[in-house]
Amino acid sequence: MAPKPSLPAVLVLQLQLLLLPGPAPVRSSSPLPLVLNTWPFRNATEAAWKTLALGGSSLDAVEGGCASCEVEQCDGTVGFGGSPDESGETTLDAMLMEGTTMNVGAVGDLRRIKNAIGVARKVLEHTTHTLLVGESATKFAQSMGFVDEDLSTKDSRALHSDWLAQNFVSLLPAVLVSPFVYISYQAVEYMRRGKDPTTACQKVIARIQKYFPNFFGAVICANVTGGYGAACNKLPAFTQFSFMVYNSLKSQPTEEKVDCI
Repeated sequence: MAPKPSLPAVLVLQLQLLLLPGPAPVRSSSPLPLVLNTWPFRNATEAAWKTLALGGSSLDAVEGGCASCEVEQCDGTVGFGGSPDESGETTLDAMLMEGTTMNVGAVGDLRRIKNAIGVARKVLEHTTHTLLVGESATKFAQSMGFVDEDLSTKDSRALHSDWLAQNFVSLLPAVLVSPFVYISYQAVEYMRRGKDPTTACQKVIARIQKYFPNFFGAVICANVTGGYGAACNKLPAFTQFSFMVYNSLKSQPTEEKVDCI
């Protein structure tokens, strides 16, 4: 069953693909269905839209869009060959949420399996769990027919070698693994109270700025009618946030940008 429109919001530094369902994707006066994803990953947006056009469900579309980025290694931050851990191994995370039931399927620290979003879908559909991690996630993926593959690349090995050469201990991951869910929840609450998506995003960014003025981040939101908006925290090296939009009012995936505040 295709999920009913939910009110999600997402944060930066990873691909986030949002889909609000609607009629079959043909040109009309309605902005639904809507495919919305962080960063200008055009092929991911198009893959999700094509899945809908072929009769796929919202979950199918989200999975297809994310899988496209896993294959293309979008921005070097999605899929295999990304930032390695302390031992030099690249591991993957992915999550899906079904909007009608709020059921979630997710994997974390997934090892040696390239199609992380596909495994997350299997967790959602074939287990009573929400999240599988590490070797447990890998063993589950293998039981579902996913094939072991090396997730490291020449570039990821070079990143690890450089890190070791600098004898460097980074605290950055502790900053990035902040409680995104609370930020998303706050944006949803602003929309629930009548704020439009853009205003909701701006208010969330403003609240974070009070305590962490130099954080690198952005928020993107959509409401149940297909309206959407985004906002970002302005830094010297980050003055605009780009994202992709595709709906029945557009003839192709469109990159949009917002000036950071």
